Amino acid sequence: MRVTRELRRPLAVVAHRGASATHPENTAAAFHEAIRLGVECIELDIHRSADGGLILIHDGTVDRTSDGSGKVAELTTAEILALDAGSWFDPAWANEHFLLLQEALELIPAAIRLNVHVKAYDHDRQLLAPEVVDVLQAQGRLDNAFMAADEATLICARQRQRSLEICNLSVQPAQDYVQRSSRINCCILQPSHAMTTVQMVSDAHALGMEVNPFFADDEQEMRRLGDCGVDGILTNQPARLQDVRRSLMSC
Repeated sequence: MRVTRELRRPLAVVAHRGASATHPENTAAAFHEAIRLGVECIELDIHRSADGGLILIHDGTVDRTSDGSGKVAELTTAEILALDAGSWFDPAWANEHFLLLQEALELIPAAIRLNVHVKAYDHDRQLLAPEVVDVLQAQGRLDNAFMAADEATLICARQRQRSLEICNLSVQPAQDYVQRSSRINCCILQPSHAMTTVQMVSDAHALGMEVNPFFADDEQEMRRLGDCGVDGILTNQPARLQDVRRSLMSC
């Protein structure tokens, strides 16, 4: 049965790693394209380098998305920034490089909300979480940004800044995901698209939390999630989701 979505605001387009279906992820090119499209939110990933650089990269190694190899945590910032982070995607992007968090904040307009995915581990959680908070605060971005991470990392970040908005990525066990997130004062949930249902969204909204599923590139799944009443959708195809949103709003 089709559920009518009562829009409090238009369904937010969350550009996953920027416009990553058409541009190399987590690079200036991907962010510029998302900005050009006019998305409401950009998701980006952060790892910590060997000398404390806050590097925008999804994986724990540079192997997949550059011409280099090795763990981010074992490479210096200078070594990582010297790599080609675009040719793996397409030779046309050969001049793209990895970004530091501060560079991305300078590039992305303050009006665009930031979904800051902190990729912390036991060895660096106590350093990385507060360092990210400090950079967001220093750049005046706390009012329009939230941290997405596992529960342990979110608790560590909240110790640094109690007002930080957080998104719980510890989705398992699924049966108490909404309740666990509420207990740690989450503002946003990011369940997998497959586990997102009308009931989950309703339960989260009743507790004052947004729901932005991860992720949907297929039009049919975008529509299903919109019918569930979600607040936003992470997507590698932001232009496609914008088209679907226009269609949903015209119904």
